[in-house]
Amino acid sequence: MQTIIFLLLTFLIVIFSVLLYYKNKHSRVDKLNNGECPTCGEKTRTFYDENTRTTFKQDVISAKLLKGGGCSGVNDIEYRCKACGLKEVYSQA
Repeated sequence: MQTIIFLLLTFLIVIFSVLLYYKNKHSRVDKLNNGECPTCGEKTRTFYDENTRTTFKQDVISAKLLKGGGCSGVNDIEYRCKACGLKEVYSQA
């Protein structure tokens, strides 16, 4: 009986750990796609020139396509932060 309870608890801990990992991974990717660095917290800067009435954006995160998967493949995208030097690669469909 103790073995079954121990295995059940271990199984539940593993399942919730995997779910937490995927949640954290997706939140990091969402921050990178929105232009915010997940480690240093830098965001995209926006400047407005009143003389020419133009808005300028200075992106902190640069995204580069490393490998395109074609029509139905997976794309590997590299994200780099210009402020802290973060470099991460994620696969996205």
